Amino acid sequence: MDYVDNYLFDGIYLLLGEDGTVIDANGFPILQYVYGKFWVNNHAHIITGKLGYTVESLYLLFSLTNIKHIVTGAVQQKVSQANLKKVPVIIPNAHSLERFNTIIQPIFATIRNYRDENERLAALRDTLLPKLMNGEIDISAVRI
Repeated sequence: MDYVDNYLFDGIYLLLGEDGTVIDANGFPILQYVYGKFWVNNHAHIITGKLGYTVESLYLLFSLTNIKHIVTGAVQQKVSQANLKKVPVIIPNAHSLERFNTIIQPIFATIRNYRDENERLAALRDTLLPKLMNGEIDISAVRI
């Protein structure tokens, strides 16, 4: 992963590798749950929900679905869009899916909040630690 000057997407999405390392040792897809502004290249499937499926429910669905049987490529593994659409899944009724989403949405909101807080704390650490190390900030009088 790297940084770019602009973004293509803004929101919550699921990324599933298209080529390269697309599955783990057990055949489950390599996934990234992303949110906010981001840029992604053409080597990933960008997945979003529809018809009652949230990105979060899709993340859980894919994380529990073995896709080894749809991976092609002798030298480099590949998951094509056509093969991805062939993955069989059980479709719950709308009421069950809605209830499930009601349970998991707050959990994923908490995950996003914790990730954001970790980033803020890491940035604060990266700002303060050099100043502490070079003596720019003196904490000798602070009692803990």
